[in-house]
Amino acid sequence: MKHIMRTKTIMLVGAALPLLAGCGANEIASPGTGGNVTINPPPTSTPSPTPTPAATVTPAGGCPTLPAGANPLVDRGVTAETPTGVWRICELPATINQSITLTKVPGLLYSLPGRVDVGCDRGFSESQVPASCTLPSVTLKIEPGVILYGATGQSWLAVNRGNKIDAVGTETKPIIFTSRDNVLGINTDSSMGQWGGVVLMGRAKITDCTYGSVAAGTCERDTEGSADPAIFGGADDTDSSGRMKYVQIRYSGFVLGKDVELQALTTEGIGSGTELAYIQTHNSSDDGAEFFGGVVNVKHYIATGADDDSLDVDTGARANFQHVLLIQRPGAGDALMEIDSNGKESDTPRTNLKVVNFTAIQGQVSSNNEANDQASILLRGNSDTTFANGIVVTPNNECLRLHGTGSLADRATLVAHSTVLTCNSTKFIGSGAAGVAYTASDIAAIFAGNGNNDVFSTTLSSLFVNGANESQVAAFDAKTLDAFFDTTTHIGAVKDANDGWFKGWTCNSTTATFDDAANGNRACTSLPIA
Repeated sequence: MKHIMRTKTIMLVGAALPLLAGCGANEIASPGTGGNVTINPPPTSTPSPTPTPAATVTPAGGCPTLPAGANPLVDRGVTAETPTGVWRICELPATINQSITLTKVPGLLYSLPGRVDVGCDRGFSESQVPASCTLPSVTLKIEPGVILYGATGQSWLAVNRGNKIDAVGTETKPIIFTSRDNVLGINTDSSMGQWGGVVLMGRAKITDCTYGSVAAGTCERDTEGSADPAIFGGADDTDSSGRMKYVQIRYSGFVLGKDVELQALTTEGIGSGTELAYIQTHNSSDDGAEFFGGVVNVKHYIATGADDDSLDVDTGARANFQHVLLIQRPGAGDALMEIDSNGKESDTPRTNLKVVNFTAIQGQVSSNNEANDQASILLRGNSDTTFANGIVVTPNNECLRLHGTGSLADRATLVAHSTVLTCNSTKFIGSGAAGVAYTASDIAAIFAGNGNNDVFSTTLSSLFVNGANESQVAAFDAKTLDAFFDTTTHIGAVKDANDGWFKGWTCNSTTATFDDAANGNRACTSLPIA
C-alpha cells in the first residue's frame, strides 16, 4: 500500500470537464518566464515531413442506445486529434441501474465521469438487501476490444455486492481500462496514478471488520479509497462477482487519505464463483492488484510497473494463483509480494495464499523497498503462504522477509516447493515482536525445508523466459496442493521460447516487452486502433 496524492490538470476535449481558462486549443501556458517564449523557432533547414500513420481512428457517429429504462450514455462529442486519431466519447451514467452491454464500436471510447456503480449494494446476502437498494441485480457486460477510460483522477468502477461484471476479451481484442492521458497519447513509461481502477465487491468471508465481527459471522469492511460507503463481505464463499478475462488495466491508483487507496484491480470478499484470468495491470501507483479476503482463483496474471506491491493479499483471503509474471520498473516499486492480515492474528479464516509457476523480477536496479517492506517478498500477520515452481530475481535486494507477531502458533508461515531465488548476499530478513520474531537463519531453514529449493544464478532470457539453469529444476505437481492448479513440467511462468500465453492480449513498455509490433500497436502508452 502506498500513500501518494496526484492531481491531473490536463483536459480532454469533449469530456465532462472545463477547459483550461485563457488557453486556446494549441496554446501553451508558460507562467513565470518574465518574457515571451518562442515555442517553435524558425527552422535552419527544411524539415523532413512528419510520417502519416498507416491508419488512424475516425469517430463513431454517435453513442449506442441502451435498453429502455436504463440510465443512458451521454454523448460528450469527439476528442481533438490524438496520435491515434479522433474518438467519439460516450460517458457512462453514475449508476448502471439495469443489465447493459457496452458494445465494441470503431472510433468509440466509454468514459467513467467519476465513481460508476454497477447496481447498488445488495447487502450481506440476498435475504438482507438494504431498503436503500431499490434496483435489481445488475450485470455490466463489456464486449471484446472495448476501451474505457477514467475521465477524472478519481474515476473508478465499483461492482457492488449482488451484481456482476462480464468483461471477457480475446487474445487479439483485449478489454482495456485506462486513463485520459493515455487517450491523449501523452503518457510515458513512468506515468501512473491517473484514475481509480476496478473494484469487485462480494459476499465471501473476510476479516479485519469495519462492521460486525468475525466471531459472530457478520464481518463487513469499507472499500479502501472510497469516500462514500462501498461495503463488502458476507458468508457465501461461493459467491460470484462475474468474469474478467483478457483485460488490461493501465495507469491507475489514487489516494484519498491515510490507508485509503485504490489500485488497478481490487477484489473484496469475492467468492469462488468469480472467474479471473489473463489480466495485466500496468503502472498502478499503488499495488498491481490487491485481494481483500474471500476466495480468489486466478490464472495468467501479469503486473508490470506497480509503484507499490505487485501482488498484495490480506484480510483472510484464500487465494490461488498460477502462471504469474510480476515485473517492477527499475528503481520503483516496493515488494513483489506482500501477504498479511493487518496484524489480526486471532481472526479466521487466516490469509492463505498459494502461488504456482511464477516469475517475479525486480531487475538490476534496486527498488525503494529498503525503506518499506525491506525485502522483495514480505510475509507477516495472520498468513500462510505456499510457493511452488517459483523464480524470484532480485539481485540487489533481499529476497524474503518473515515478520512474526501474535503467538508462535499464530505467526506467518511459509512452505516452498521447487522455488529458486537470485538475491543479494543477505538473502533473508527476520523480524517481529519479542518472543515470536523470525531470524534470518529461521527463514533459510524454512525455505530449504521441502527440498528442491535453491539460491542460484538466473539464466532467464528475454527478461522472463526460462533458460538453462531454470530448465534443470524439477517441477512440483501443484495439483497436489489444490485441484484448481494445472500440472506442469517446468518452474517459473514461461517454460521456453515456445510458451506464448502472454502474447497478443498484453501491452508493451520499457519494463517488459511481451510481443512484437506485428500484432498492431501494442505500446501501453498508446491505444489499439482496430
